[in-house]
Amino acid sequence: MKIVQGVAVAAIAIGGVSLLVLLAHSGAAGAQEAAAQTVDPVILKWAFIGAAAAAGLSALGAGYAVAVVGSAAVGALAEKPELLGRVLILVGLAEGIAIYGLIVAILILNQAG
Repeated sequence: MKIVQGVAVAAIAIGGVSLLVLLAHSGAAGAQEAAAQTVDPVILKWAFIGAAAAAGLSALGAGYAVAVVGSAAVGALAEKPELLGRVLILVGLAEGIAIYGLIVAILILNQAG
């Protein structure tokens, strides 16, 4: 069960990183040419890498947190079904980690150009 969760978390993280790199590369292709005239290309490269790392690592952390909290929540719900509202809040807080990473990635890309 832990191996399946680990593979799922890794797949989500890899998908998030690749999606962000694709969006950043395709969306910023035209803007990159204009920004390249004013911003050093090395700085742009590191900004893209940093944004991808922020989004990917936060997705990895959020996936792990949801896996741990979710499995514990299912165990708690089996014993006390009236805890559903509290459990959903805890799982939502764990998912917030990915949103924070995405916000940081957007801020990095916005500052880069």
